[in-house]
Amino acid sequence: MGLIVQKFGGSSVADRERVQAVAQRITDTYRKGNQVVAVLSAQGDTTDELIAKAGEMNPLASDREMDMLLSTGEQVSCALCAMAIQALGCPVVSLTGWQAGVKTSSDHQNARIEEMEVARVRSALEQGRIVLVTGFQGVDAAGDITTLGRGGSDTSAVALAAALQADRCQIFTDVEGVYTADPRLVPGAKKLESISYEEMLTLATLGAQVLHDRCVSLARDKGVQVEVLSSFSDVPGTLVRAPEPGETASVSGVARRLEEEKGTALISVVGGDILGQSHIVTRLSGALAKVGISVQKVHLDRHYLSLTVDIDQSEQAFCLVHRTLFP
Repeated sequence: MGLIVQKFGGSSVADRERVQAVAQRITDTYRKGNQVVAVLSAQGDTTDELIAKAGEMNPLASDREMDMLLSTGEQVSCALCAMAIQALGCPVVSLTGWQAGVKTSSDHQNARIEEMEVARVRSALEQGRIVLVTGFQGVDAAGDITTLGRGGSDTSAVALAAALQADRCQIFTDVEGVYTADPRLVPGAKKLESISYEEMLTLATLGAQVLHDRCVSLARDKGVQVEVLSSFSDVPGTLVRAPEPGETASVSGVARRLEEEKGTALISVVGGDILGQSHIVTRLSGALAKVGISVQKVHLDRHYLSLTVDIDQSEQAFCLVHRTLFP
């Protein structure tokens, strides 16, 4: 019997059928003898719709009132999923972030988790219940609702896993794991069985969107193993973990970050002993030059190599760099 924290993003709970599928996945995990805590995001485009509604009322609404409004999206997801789990015959309770003990700073719209008081979550687990927790939110010292900013639900899940000393934190997304590049943009992207915290953090910082950098940083600092899985299939995912002793890193992937105000994009190669070898710059620059893509700037770091290209050529450059490194 283990304690598993699962997180499901907005696309995973976007409509009735998907909420029911998530409820089934959670109950399947529970019925295998595990204690389960599941963190849910708002459904689909709910957050964007709430922001639009706020704009109709007052484009200058305070951050505090925006947090009050935006926190409702995750509450809807959790309540609906709890109802679906009840229909499947399992005991469940849904909790808001503040009910679950997520204590944050007072930086509305971009709060940081400062403390986790998870006694209520533990009590519900000891009573044999599945616990659903709203992601993306908590409460500050004044008792005001706060939201955690981009990637907040992932961060909520990792923080809960750390506080509960969970055996595994599973992040369910719309892709089947961490790939050498975004598989939605790059044909032939390869799924990784595992990746180190540092490599995943660098990829996230440089534009990979599968996990937010704040979530990865917290997982590294707390020693939480994170498993990235698909909400829509049962195939094995990718484990984000500390490197094994003596493990030799190889190139982990390629990321793209658009710099629209500059009209440029960074194409970054992350991980491995290939970095630091001068020929890699020549190799990639030459491959890009053959198709008429000029590299405006090169940045070589201990952990990554970045090439600056024109934004209009960035997708082609992204695919070509990946194909050159992962033929």
